[in-house]
Amino acid sequence: MKILRNYTVTPQLPEPLARLRNIVGNLWWCWDHDAISLVRRIDPDLWESSGHNPVAMLSLVSQERLGELAGDDGFLAHYERILQVFDEYMGSETWCSRCYGDDLQLDIAYFSAEFGITECLPIYSGGLGMLAGDHLKSASDLGLPLVGVGLLYQKGYFRQHLNYDGWQGERYQSNDFLNMPIELCRNPDGAPVVVEVTFPGRNVQAQVWKVDVGRVRLYLLNTNVPENQEADRRITDQLYGGDHETRIQQELILGIGGLRALNQLGIHPVVCHMNEGHSAFLGLERIRSLMESQGVDYEAALEVCRAGTVFTTHTPVPAGIDKFSADLVRKYLSPVIRDMGIDFDRLMLLGAECCKEPDSQFSMAGLALNLSGRFNGVSRLHGEVSRSIFKEVWGDLPEEEIPIGYVTNGVHHRSWISNDMDSLYYRYLGERWHTHPEDQGVWSRTESIPHEELWRTHERRRERLVAFARARLRKQLISRGAPLSEITGAEEVLDPEILTVGFARRFATYKRADLILRNPERLAGIVNHPSRPVQIIFSGKAHPKDTPGKELIRDLVRFSERPEFRKRLVFIEDYDMIVARYLVQGVDVWLNTPRRLYEASGTSGMKAAANGVLNLSILDGWWDEAYTPEIGWAIGKGDEYDDLAYQYDVEANAIYDLLEKELVPLFYSRGSDRIPRGWTQRVKHSIKKLGPAFNTHRMVSEYTKSYYVPAAREYAGLTENNLLNAASLSEFRKRVTSLWNTVRVKSVELDPRETLAVNDSVDVAVQLDMGELHPEEVALEAVEGWQDTEGGFHFGTKWLLSDAHQSSSGSWIFTGKLQMGSSGRRALSIRMLPSHPLLQNPFTWKLLTWIS
Repeated sequence: MKILRNYTVTPQLPEPLARLRNIVGNLWWCWDHDAISLVRRIDPDLWESSGHNPVAMLSLVSQERLGELAGDDGFLAHYERILQVFDEYMGSETWCSRCYGDDLQLDIAYFSAEFGITECLPIYSGGLGMLAGDHLKSASDLGLPLVGVGLLYQKGYFRQHLNYDGWQGERYQSNDFLNMPIELCRNPDGAPVVVEVTFPGRNVQAQVWKVDVGRVRLYLLNTNVPENQEADRRITDQLYGGDHETRIQQELILGIGGLRALNQLGIHPVVCHMNEGHSAFLGLERIRSLMESQGVDYEAALEVCRAGTVFTTHTPVPAGIDKFSADLVRKYLSPVIRDMGIDFDRLMLLGAECCKEPDSQFSMAGLALNLSGRFNGVSRLHGEVSRSIFKEVWGDLPEEEIPIGYVTNGVHHRSWISNDMDSLYYRYLGERWHTHPEDQGVWSRTESIPHEELWRTHERRRERLVAFARARLRKQLISRGAPLSEITGAEEVLDPEILTVGFARRFATYKRADLILRNPERLAGIVNHPSRPVQIIFSGKAHPKDTPGKELIRDLVRFSERPEFRKRLVFIEDYDMIVARYLVQGVDVWLNTPRRLYEASGTSGMKAAANGVLNLSILDGWWDEAYTPEIGWAIGKGDEYDDLAYQYDVEANAIYDLLEKELVPLFYSRGSDRIPRGWTQRVKHSIKKLGPAFNTHRMVSEYTKSYYVPAAREYAGLTENNLLNAASLSEFRKRVTSLWNTVRVKSVELDPRETLAVNDSVDVAVQLDMGELHPEEVALEAVEGWQDTEGGFHFGTKWLLSDAHQSSSGSWIFTGKLQMGSSGRRALSIRMLPSHPLLQNPFTWKLLTWIS
């Protein structure tokens, strides 16, 4: 049989339900419990079988069912209520419009390799994607003029299944774009929007798709188009799949293709935000585009690119950075450097993590750092770690001064809390908890929540979690071919009334899922205590190429099958957003055990905390800055040992001690009403402290105030008058770079006293032979700090030597006073930096010189 043509036939919406597609077509519904309830009400079975995909539901629901709903007064009233809320949301005044109005051009493009917005758009794998999705949602809530840019994966990330031995297998399912909440972008003539990126010997095309996420839009690129070669059609097949060549191809499509897609759609971002280094090639495209459209040279375009680009690193270890060989870079980027007019060594230097010479490997993080003007880690501790990892990028700059700040991650609360918890908050915190979750005053009302109501709310969630876990375990056992006795026994695992610990995340070995299993005998005594038992639910995926991670899952599954643990330890397959919600909403304790300094931030514990779950965690990532004794528990004190086995033993014993001596007694200490008031009081403290701080409204507003707005203003300053300022700054850079090494130190005069008192002033005078440089083109700074026993200098404070006058010999003398603010053994150094009114960050050019 020959198929002549395919058609898509969808049910026709009755007139009373005409705008139902408006609701399901905008992912706003996925963070509004009442909207989710409306969609589920259409057909509860279809809701589950479609993977919570309302677009697919509307293509499958019967015409008869739609007719029934159109005559159902209860459903119509619910539908009209949701329409009203949606329209008010889309049209209301926002935080951004109130704060910035129309005075500032603030068009932001947020690039990420993955976005976790909802389970029916499976283009995410883990924490990076969840963070990106929550970033978009809060940007929408705050009214930020932001668009997202990513890739539309044909198969996305894998679905996990375990064999009878507990070994992870991967299954990839092809996404049906026509039945997902996405829309193909089209030109005015109706043709699909297509962008091209030059690859070796050919151009690769990518179609552009649009996702409405509340008020913001997400644009996704997909190369599975007939015009491409077969291999190129598979570039956007899998998230983090393939080899190094596939990865560089994906990142070229994301960075270069993504920016071209925006420009083709008439969107010209002022600020580009790179969420991790995967999209760093966008900086090269910005430079090339500016050179082509504005007629400026490479140096001027580079300054503009840096001014308007923000880079967020999520990497806690150098091994996590994408790096490519010089041959692979030459193969794919030769056309780019040809268009920019730079040589290959210059490109390799841009991708270096050292300021002095090109590396043999091209680092995407190095490229992102060298093409951005603002940089940050994702927690306070990660900011410190990032400054250490990338210190070579800034040469001799003291680590404390490396300009990598931090914006601690958050979560979009309404996407992750249960409907029960949402209702509880609404009753006691008021409506502002939806609109102003970053407001400390809102969360201070947590104390008014009755202990009984808080406890009963959480008990309902634990009961639902246990029911869900049992059903999933039964399904897993059936698919593995387990004996009937084991399948039947799934109905008896876990207990809805006992202390429940959750551990769910990517199964990388450094996250140490097995730390709590280190002493099986002691753990068995804890989980099987006759009157105060404990149960633990695990979930998570190992990367398909991570054999040690897969072994960890297999060992854990085998461990859970031992008789003493069979009813108390459970592993839930195929960790995704659905599983995550059940866990963070239903467990009592969230366990987090990474090797310290190996977790950049972590957000699952924040999601749990928003649901009234207490954290038990290593002092790493966000918990290092969040922890206080009244809100949860810290495993260890942040100590690190050279002997890893010893460290693991110490921290495992700390977990057992905390469970036995603190968590379990507190949980089971009940009054006559069976309410553990000590526990619920700690939950209140946790919610009150963590709620306003660790949410994406606070995070996105912080990005806006400290990164986006300054970047937009700097970008505007450089691009006004046809980039005249950028050209001026570029010419200054060329001049000062060529003359920098001609400056000669003639003398340095310091206060001769060896002993000073706190607050004493020290006179400093430096005489320089400036050559052709002018005194206003340099800045001399006196830097005071302390020197350790190994000769290392630790930055303290700095003063500008602001007075400059010319001597009779023609040299220039810079003078100033600095005040000694700290006691102890102090050290003093003097350095020279370039200075220009348009130069926001003097360290960017790497011309720092320490005077000796």
